[in-house]
Amino acid sequence: MKKMGLIVLMMVCSLVGSANPDGILGVWMTQIKDAKVEIYKKVDKFHGRVIWMAEPKDEEGRPKVDEKNPNAKLKTRPILQIDILSGFVYSDGEWTGGTIYDPKEGETYSCKLWLENGNLMVRGYLGWLFDTKTWTRAKA
Repeated sequence: MKKMGLIVLMMVCSLVGSANPDGILGVWMTQIKDAKVEIYKKVDKFHGRVIWMAEPKDEEGRPKVDEKNPNAKLKTRPILQIDILSGFVYSDGEWTGGTIYDPKEGETYSCKLWLENGNLMVRGYLGWLFDTKTWTRAKA
């Protein structure tokens, strides 16, 4: 009987967590552990900025910059502190309507986010093709 009560409690807690619009706020480590992204809320939309990189400097010891950005004015900005997640809104257990920017490729993709087993699932779309990554909670 105690096991059943524990199972019900875990199910309720997981439902409450997934119904929390602010559940993704905080710091997340990317799947390949090369960066930490802090997700924050501005007005009613969610965004995420790079706050840590495993290799923040280039071969000459200078901060890595957004050199592959298609906007020439942004090519010299440091990757640290740029928003790579932009414009997400919460609806029915998912954060949708936003984009994810990949500074390694200089590409922006439509994206959706959701929580699953305490992890942040990040799905980027290129047309009907998609790729899903699993991010884990991290300390700032």
